[in-house]
Amino acid sequence: MLAKLKSLFTKEQTQDDTGIEIDIAAASLMLEVCWSDHHVDDAELEAIQRLLVELYNLDADKVASLIADAKTRLDTNVGMHPYTSYLREHLDEDGRFEVICALWQLALADDRIDKFEEHTIRKAADLLYLSHSRFIEAKLRAKSARPSANSRVSAPDEKSRLLAQRVPADRLARKTPLGL
Repeated sequence: MLAKLKSLFTKEQTQDDTGIEIDIAAASLMLEVCWSDHHVDDAELEAIQRLLVELYNLDADKVASLIADAKTRLDTNVGMHPYTSYLREHLDEDGRFEVICALWQLALADDRIDKFEEHTIRKAADLLYLSHSRFIEAKLRAKSARPSANSRVSAPDEKSRLLAQRVPADRLARKTPLGL
């Protein structure tokens, strides 16, 4: 009996007890982000499929089974800690950064970032031990990758462009009705 107990502690584990793999963990985090605003639309599901294919070079059947597995895990598991722990142990910082970039792209799939989606991504980035600057870098990278981000110029961007050209201050100053 003592030998049996001893073998339990010295036996090397060849398979993870949780059954989590990198692609399953990423898909589960993506569904966490989608579900955080309690509304999952078709654009977000299509974005999950596209991102999983881009990140892990998977075929459509594998992606469909991953999403189905992630949905069941979302229903049964509480929180994202098992997934972020697994990713933190098995990916380097660049790999974890790519996952956060994918989460931001997913949050932007419906052309808006919900405050709950942002909170979920923030929590995932913290659990993956990514710094705040990497969190913001991922957000900016995801925004700049969107086709609509490059075609629109907002008023603050126009003002920044003029300031960068060193336009005289009187051209940028607002005139009051009294001329003051």
